[in-house]
Amino acid sequence: KLAHDGMAMPHTSDQAQDLPDWAVWNDMVFAFTQEPAAFVISNEAFSGLPVPENRQELINTLRQNPDIFQGRVGTYDIRSSGAGYLFATQDARASDTYWRLTEVMGALDPKLYCCTADMIDDVVSGELAIVYNVLASYAEQREDSDAFTIILPSDISNVMLRTKLLPRTSENPELAAQFLDFVLNQTFPDGNSPLLRSTALEQANENALHRIALGPGLLVYLDQFKNRNFIAEWESSILQE
Repeated sequence: KLAHDGMAMPHTSDQAQDLPDWAVWNDMVFAFTQEPAAFVISNEAFSGLPVPENRQELINTLRQNPDIFQGRVGTYDIRSSGAGYLFATQDARASDTYWRLTEVMGALDPKLYCCTADMIDDVVSGELAIVYNVLASYAEQREDSDAFTIILPSDISNVMLRTKLLPRTSENPELAAQFLDFVLNQTFPDGNSPLLRSTALEQANENALHRIALGPGLLVYLDQFKNRNFIAEWESSILQE
């Protein structure tokens, strides 16, 4: 939105010119990470259960085992989490099963969170059996990762791109541009930088990856009317009181 509203400076350089098409918008917005949204499941809770590889399999597992999952499903509270709202709106656009899954989770008295780290903490503690749409990069960095399994859904794996831009209000635009190029050079020298890729992403089916495209399409759900309607529909599905 900042770039679209004219508040970013265009930037061209050797590093910027070499970026993949999906990693740059209008020479103003530049991606420097790829962070997929994942299921994270408790290995203990899923002992003896099939591991869901996609949303439909997750729906089936939740429906067939309410005794295991009642009160033990976690996801973002999209009313307070920007990342959660982004993933939810992208899910709804890309996957026919999203609203069915939301309703199934809603019937299980889910716990709603602001942050990935809190959700993973509760999976490790045993309070939760599964969390949906958490950032895989956060889970991979945990020292207690033997307690859970990270699953990128095989139907569609939404991938968030963290980005940088050069603000027109920069007091030192030349230094800002140098720093941007430094980060891009760290990220994209061979396509395997830890800033760019993750173990989960390396193992994912490339055809299932849905990198959330940079561009004005991201502004659609920032419209107040669409925002209110989407959240109201989400609340009716997830808050079944």
